[in-house]
Amino acid sequence: MVEWWWSVLGAAVPAVMAGQAFRTKKRRDEEERSNRARGREKNSDDIFVCERVCTSNRMLKKVGAFSKDPTPDTCVTVCGVSELDACADACARTVCVNQHQVPNWNDICLKRCQSECLRLSQSSVVSS
Repeated sequence: MVEWWWSVLGAAVPAVMAGQAFRTKKRRDEEERSNRARGREKNSDDIFVCERVCTSNRMLKKVGAFSKDPTPDTCVTVCGVSELDACADACARTVCVNQHQVPNWNDICLKRCQSECLRLSQSSVVSS
């Protein structure tokens, strides 16, 4: 007679494997996005890359509750050696300026803000 736990094990193994594959793909996509952003570093013609980040309603919706007490409708333009650096610094100065007591929330705020900043800078490059 077949034990009942074999059927549970048979259902659990594919679910665990699918979850692992999903996490691996997500991690690989994020690494690729970061590498692409790093790859857009300064050329011999460009000394700096400048990015402007504003605490608009759109940005605050993308970041969600991870930004703590942002000052609405403020903007900052920051220049750096890559779009990733410029976006990170601009986000830290505007959207994610106030630190959360929950340790991981500040990192999540910066990641979401950087992602939106890079996405917007790419859409402006494509449309230009």
